[in-house]
Amino acid sequence: MPILPVMRRLILGTATGALILTGAPVLAAEKSDAPAATGPNTIFKDAAPVITAGTVTIKGQKIDYTAISGTIVVHPEHWDDTAWRAHPAKPDDTAVPDAEASMFYVAYVKKGVPAASRPITFLFNGGPGSASVWLHMGAFGPRRVVTRDDSHTPAAPYDLIDNDASLLDASDVVFIDAPGTGFSRVAGKDKEKAFWGMDADAHAFTSFIQAFLTRHGRWNSPKYLFGESYGTPRAAMIAARLTVDHAVDLNGVILLSQILNYNLSADGAVLNPGTDQPYITTLPTYAATAWYHNRLPGTRPADIEPFLKEAESFAIGDYASALQQGSLLDPGKRRDIAERMAKYIGLPVDYILKSDLRIEGGQFTQALQIGSGLITGRLDSRFSGPAIDVLNKEADYDPQSAAISSAYISAFNAYARDTLHYGQDETYKPDAPVGAFWNYDHRPPGQPEPVRGIINVMPDIAYAMKYNPQMKVLVTGGYYDLATPYYEGWYEMHHLPIPASLQSNIAFRYFRSGHMVYANTAALHDLHDAVAGFIAATDNLHK
Repeated sequence: MPILPVMRRLILGTATGALILTGAPVLAAEKSDAPAATGPNTIFKDAAPVITAGTVTIKGQKIDYTAISGTIVVHPEHWDDTAWRAHPAKPDDTAVPDAEASMFYVAYVKKGVPAASRPITFLFNGGPGSASVWLHMGAFGPRRVVTRDDSHTPAAPYDLIDNDASLLDASDVVFIDAPGTGFSRVAGKDKEKAFWGMDADAHAFTSFIQAFLTRHGRWNSPKYLFGESYGTPRAAMIAARLTVDHAVDLNGVILLSQILNYNLSADGAVLNPGTDQPYITTLPTYAATAWYHNRLPGTRPADIEPFLKEAESFAIGDYASALQQGSLLDPGKRRDIAERMAKYIGLPVDYILKSDLRIEGGQFTQALQIGSGLITGRLDSRFSGPAIDVLNKEADYDPQSAAISSAYISAFNAYARDTLHYGQDETYKPDAPVGAFWNYDHRPPGQPEPVRGIINVMPDIAYAMKYNPQMKVLVTGGYYDLATPYYEGWYEMHHLPIPASLQSNIAFRYFRSGHMVYANTAALHDLHDAVAGFIAATDNLHK
């Protein structure tokens, strides 16, 4: 899924004719993936991509597109291509090859439009260790899988339909699978160390984007990043690297279900005592969830938005003040805060008091509906599922993940082979086992050495915005997301180390859905309109 359980632990168009071509795509993608040069101990080679064609109708507009499925080989940071080319491979060379990653992508390119007149958006999910099947099959590809809105989707056969919310009316789109996920592969000496870590992963994606721009002739296209979940810190790091290190200005960055500072996560917050901000930024999502499931005491407010504004004010006001007092908080005031919390989040006062006014995400998903034998969704708290053990402190699984994963994985496996005609003899890996290998050391822009600690890439996006003050950022999310609560993203962006003048470069849109905003059909269309409008306003095509 977009944010994997391992991270939770560690952080404490109808597709027409299957015309298979091996030549170059047209116009905006005129450059073909040529085979890579042979060097010493080469593992992967860039084969020619598989080209198919299709049509999708979006808001009454018929769009003919080319689908390009292929791979691009990238190397670890500090790899020396000059030395590599200077020493050709020898048939009898038995040395372990240096690490390489073959990164799989599917690009959808509108036919008949010159590259300089057409925006291009690079999209990726997160994890870390997740493929981009979720954005591809649920959000902005030309076809999408149909799932139930807030309950378990029945088993196959699944419906794959034309996606009238595809982003192809606004931009060409490139869905990228992280190294080791999907059809992407890693191999060679110390391959996990080479690609599974914050900086290693950001470098791989940055290298991929540069290679794609070259091979498909897109250097003069308006450029966008779209990251979901861990894809949001990845996008922040890529933006800084492209802008500062490689002189590639982006028109915009779109962040879906943002978490740039993992110190704000309500998962495992109890292991970081003295840091109360996670409880504050998560409380509005608890309130949204209690509202949705009608677990609020008394009469439920008629509309969610005004209710959430109240919850936000309480969270950053009296609640935050109470938490900051720690053990000095007056017992009477402590009970008063617990009673007010109960009115917003729907948990018993005594339970809140026993939790010292601090409710972790896993606690909430276990406790809210446990009287009915149900746990509540984490990625999308509109979902519910039978509790594995009603006596547990935290929920054992995520009901939304259980409810929709099979549909997405099955639909993409069929679509890849039957429509894209790719991967006939390969295994598609929805996720990679990165947890034991992931390196959290990160070198922020402008710093000589990596910094160890919990993920915080707020300095990266801030650096990129200051270096390129024309770059715009769109922050999007769902009210019912307990993995990356919407108010957490709002808080982060209002605490960036940027001049006040750059705050106007940031826009916010939130929806009545969860982590995967697009899992709700109405929210998917609203998300499309927000992103398409953002691109139209920033692509500089109508200056």
